[in-house]
Amino acid sequence: MIVFGFRAIHVANPTTVALTFLLLVLVVSTFWGLAASVFTAVAATLAFNYYFLPPIGTFTIADPQNWVALFAFLVTAVVASQLSARAQREAANANERRRDVERLYAFSQKLLTSDNVLELLNLLPKYMVDGFELKSAAIFLPDRAEVYRSGPATSGLDAVELKMVSGRGEPRVDQARAVAVMPIRLGMRTVGSFGVLGGSVSGATLDAMSSLIAIAIERVRAVENLGRTEAARESEQLRSALLDSVTHEFRTPLTAIKASVTSLLSGPSLDAAQRNELLTVINEESDRLDHLVGEAAEMAQLDANQVELHRAPHSISEVISEAVERSKKILGLHHVSVGVPQDLPFALMDEDRIREVLMQILENAAKYSPAEAPIQITAEEKNKTLMISIADQGPGIDDFEQGLIFDKFYRGRNQRLAVQGTGMGLAIAKAIVEAHLGTIGVVSQLGRGSVLFFTLPLAGSEG
Repeated sequence: MIVFGFRAIHVANPTTVALTFLLLVLVVSTFWGLAASVFTAVAATLAFNYYFLPPIGTFTIADPQNWVALFAFLVTAVVASQLSARAQREAANANERRRDVERLYAFSQKLLTSDNVLELLNLLPKYMVDGFELKSAAIFLPDRAEVYRSGPATSGLDAVELKMVSGRGEPRVDQARAVAVMPIRLGMRTVGSFGVLGGSVSGATLDAMSSLIAIAIERVRAVENLGRTEAARESEQLRSALLDSVTHEFRTPLTAIKASVTSLLSGPSLDAAQRNELLTVINEESDRLDHLVGEAAEMAQLDANQVELHRAPHSISEVISEAVERSKKILGLHHVSVGVPQDLPFALMDEDRIREVLMQILENAAKYSPAEAPIQITAEEKNKTLMISIADQGPGIDDFEQGLIFDKFYRGRNQRLAVQGTGMGLAIAKAIVEAHLGTIGVVSQLGRGSVLFFTLPLAGSEG
């Protein structure tokens, strides 16, 4: 086409023709590769000689300088073809490396989403298949003695081969079957192996995958170990707190009981009034001991989720009235005012447990409020829940402690010695409210008292 075009317009300048042919060679090299461009270069050289170098119409060259021009054209065309082809190969390799880096980055991000070894091992083969366009993948760890696969169609990845590579630490690549089995190395130590089937993953990418998998497994194991260590530490702290609290709280009633019994045994001359007073002390302190043991047992049951709730629609005003009536002894001279609208909807609750929550909060308010200070109970419908609030006129709670008062065995820093208690009451209340799918909290200002509140779902608001 170039020959006919130039001949039709009678272009006789060999330089223009040569440059046009050279441009054609570069275009062919760009789109069809080196072989096609070399063939085009040879064909262009022959056409250039036959049609544009004198004598025209023959392959004979009269002027020796034209031999140089023809040879220079051929060499230039071939070299240009090679350079163009090499540039294409390098561009393709660069794009492939870029894709591999992007895939590895996405793969590494997915490895950070799990903090559980078993979950990670189950997800890893799927991550490899999705991220690197494989047919299937599998992973094996010697300490698990199990092969984790991306799916049932992994017949090309033999468990024996995976275990062999894990034991020897040497990769096995079968190009014919498109199978690669790589060791998972953490430094110089082999911690397992993984296999891939299908796809076109380079050796460097497989090595990078091996390192990423090893680091991810080690990270998850470290997180699990840290969690177990933290749990053990918290358990030890909990045991120490429980022992300290129980020891302190049990010692007071036991001391009173022991003193009363000793007085009764060593004082036969005591009159009836004195004996009755000592027996009353024994009775009250025994009740206190029973209450402490009951709280500890209930806290343990709530922590273990062993308490069954019997939830049904109930009127909160009735539950509040019963709680106040049963707490009269604890409340003493505190006057309790109740402000509950008559048209409040029923709440979904276990009335015995919610009565217990109210009694725990009332006991807490009575303990920390001045003698005869009033306590107010209110209830209202708010955000499709029923909110119950108990306000006292105690010393208040600072911002730091507001987030701690519902923790087991925690007691106010400034009230630990002045007020008796184990620090389990509000923790029990919190566990019961949360078992009802409600929330509990506190609003307080130092010197102005506190308002403890909790919410319950309205009847008919669930499922």
